[in-house]
Amino acid sequence: MHPLFTPFRAGDIALANRVVMAPLTRNRALPGQLPGPLQVEYYRQRASAGLIVTEASQISPEGQGYLDTPGIHNDAQVAGWRRVTEAVHAAGGRIVIQLWHVGRISHVSLQPGGQSPVSSTARAAATKTFTKKGFEPVSAPRALRSDELPRIVADYRHAARQAMAAGFDGVEVHGANGYLLEQFLRDSVNDRSDAYGGPIANRARLMVEAVQAVCEEIGAARTGLRLSPVTPANDAGQDSDPQALYGHVVERLAPLKLAYLHLIEGATGGDRNVAPFDYAALRAVYKRAHPAGAWMVNNGYDAAMARAVVERGEADLVAFGRPFIANPDLVRRLRENAPWNALRRETLYGGDAAGYTDYPALPDTVPA
Repeated sequence: MHPLFTPFRAGDIALANRVVMAPLTRNRALPGQLPGPLQVEYYRQRASAGLIVTEASQISPEGQGYLDTPGIHNDAQVAGWRRVTEAVHAAGGRIVIQLWHVGRISHVSLQPGGQSPVSSTARAAATKTFTKKGFEPVSAPRALRSDELPRIVADYRHAARQAMAAGFDGVEVHGANGYLLEQFLRDSVNDRSDAYGGPIANRARLMVEAVQAVCEEIGAARTGLRLSPVTPANDAGQDSDPQALYGHVVERLAPLKLAYLHLIEGATGGDRNVAPFDYAALRAVYKRAHPAGAWMVNNGYDAAMARAVVERGEADLVAFGRPFIANPDLVRRLRENAPWNALRRETLYGGDAAGYTDYPALPDTVPA
């Protein structure tokens, strides 16, 4: 059997194979930011993945940035997610939840009391978000005070604890795609002059503190982190020295012995060569401090690329995003080199079962 389809252990999480379902925002949560029966079926259908990373889920009401995305900060949300984890586990799968604070990628209509979103900066992002009115420009943020940042860290810790109560196998901290933690990381966004701005160590401080808090709460071996060193997503301009910045982050966090690092290579969902970056060098930094740490790659992988990168030992896990939307049995299709269902883009965000739980799996037997 090809190593892509062999069992693997990411920290304390035992996986049946090395194919990962990447987090995918679908905007189908029930009122109250609750996962419902649709999510139970959606994730159950995809439980053959070695690991499922759920859609990003806000760690607090303030962390929400899009309409009808789920949360993991109150007991009702925990109860909803527990039905999801039970279904996935009953089908033999493993599942972690992605912990999310969008920062400035939000709209006042989505914020508690209609307040301004919060960020590292008071500058608005040149992008849009999904509201009751459709896609609207994001609202101008308020820069967080330094005395507020312990509260943000505490929200990550609390969300991780809630995730364990919901039966997840672990969590993935979302440090990518221009959301809050990356808004602090990059000097293209972070214009602060306090202990969380300026030099690399200061800009990385919030991410390091948040990940450390999660690890203290649930164990590093059940904690993953997603990074996107050069993606321009959500108006996250390139940092002046991304290799040094992300190298520092990995040097600080690898000694914690995380379950995995999840790397988006290039522009999220787009050009893999959008800007220069040496991912192999970053991987070497990680593996020196944590040789058993899983290295997960993502962005535009097809079957041949996934097989090759694992064969060469350049990745331990390969994450697929949109292919998993249209192909609930993607692992089987990869293993058998079977064709993939076409993606229906008009049903990606919001709606009902159409384009969500109605994609067909391969038949059990193929006619001669």
